[in-house]
Amino acid sequence: MKLSDVKLRNLRTPGKHFDGGGLYLEVTPSGGRYWRLKYRHGGREKRLAFGVYPEVSLAEARKRQAEARAILSRGLDPMEVRREAEAEAERRRAEAEAQAEHEARHSFEAVARDWLKHQAAKWTPGTLALIESSLRRDVFPVIGSRPMAQLRPRDVMHLAQRIEARGAGEAAGRTLQRVRAVFRYAVTHERIEADPMASLKPSEVLKPRQVRHRAALRDADLPAFLAGLDAFEGEPTTKAALRLLLLTALRPGEVRGLRWAEVNTDAALLRIAPERMKMRREHVVPLSRQAAELLTAQRAISGGRELVFPSAYYPGRPLSENTFNAAMARMGFGGGRATAHGFRALFSTTANEAGFPPDVIERQLAHAERNEVRAAYHRATYLEARRELLQAWADYLDGRRGGQVLKFAPKVAA
Repeated sequence: MKLSDVKLRNLRTPGKHFDGGGLYLEVTPSGGRYWRLKYRHGGREKRLAFGVYPEVSLAEARKRQAEARAILSRGLDPMEVRREAEAEAERRRAEAEAQAEHEARHSFEAVARDWLKHQAAKWTPGTLALIESSLRRDVFPVIGSRPMAQLRPRDVMHLAQRIEARGAGEAAGRTLQRVRAVFRYAVTHERIEADPMASLKPSEVLKPRQVRHRAALRDADLPAFLAGLDAFEGEPTTKAALRLLLLTALRPGEVRGLRWAEVNTDAALLRIAPERMKMRREHVVPLSRQAAELLTAQRAISGGRELVFPSAYYPGRPLSENTFNAAMARMGFGGGRATAHGFRALFSTTANEAGFPPDVIERQLAHAERNEVRAAYHRATYLEARRELLQAWADYLDGRRGGQVLKFAPKVAA
């Protein structure tokens, strides 16, 4: 007698309970209930498992029995057919996993992160963190998971235009440049065969932008600014750091992160470590008499610490990025009137107008020299010329402090 759903629900007797056509439910002494199909193929009796009741219902077991009988009618062994199907499914699963792994390894984000590691030796930690943050914010959520080989210029164009549409035109241009750099890296390291972004030009993707220069002090502002700095009642360390920034024309980050290990007041030199410089090269800075005296006085404040200008609140950290501009705002030079980075523009403009050699000025500003031999020559040759320039600049600032207009010019050989 055939099995029924009612009979199966109440079936507890161990043994084989047949439904017909070789299909039966085997009940084990421990209570397990397993569907089996008994059949013959090639002169041998075989068993084919169909699953466990009630996960596999009576109707489903009969359906599987019918499928197996259809296979037998074609002269095939349903057990072998099942094994081949399982092997094929496993092969396809493995291929899909391999394809997914390949796509993940060659996704834009994966290649971009390899590019960041490659560039780390050339950038300061701050620059690296800034670029990585911009990619995480604006690029990875949009195209990060996509295989690079599938990306087209229109994808990157739309990405840049989305950034531009929120009013961040400058960020859109930088993002476009970084994405193109990742593609060049991918071609060089054989992650993709060709660069589809080679012809993608920012000028053809983004709207023209007006270049906005950082606000800089003018020479006419110097007396008021220097008087305000003298009267500044904030942290003495902030005041000293601002003054050194003006005396040396260094970048604000280079002064904020200055270490005592980089200071040699006896030789009147700073040797700023390569990893803290924008171009990843040591920057040797001659100190004027005024700068050396400032650092000697600062040693009494922070000489027992690593940093020359530590934060008042977190002594193990440098002054914050906003400290200089906030101090300048308190002195009446905020609101876009001037920025700390603008000291470099004031120094450059004034020194060039005074007739100092442009190469000497550029070297003091630590601007890049592409020719390595020429760069090494400049480092050696211009040290004394830069010492003369910075001493003349410090003396000039002393004069402007009192509202005087002193001569600021190179020495003329007798």
